[in-house]
Amino acid sequence: MVFSGCKKIVVDGPFAETKELIAGYWLWQVKNMDEALEWAQRCPDPMPGEDAILEIRPVFEAEDFGKEFTPELREREERLRAQIEQRSS
Repeated sequence: MVFSGCKKIVVDGPFAETKELIAGYWLWQVKNMDEALEWAQRCPDPMPGEDAILEIRPVFEAEDFGKEFTPELREREERLRAQIEQRSS
């Protein structure tokens, strides 16, 4: 999403430029990309008076990987989650 003045324009991505600043992010749990675009249209202009870009990317859950997410990988992920939980408590 590109914000320019009062206009909001949907553009394709992702963008290869790594020099751009990521100033924040939202995570939305939506059914599909169309619903994500509906939410993006509701976003406030992040930099009023300047051009800005809102980039939309999917986030995947373990179940999205099907049979490729083997029992061994599930076990490894559970161990990593447990380690992270221990560090944060």
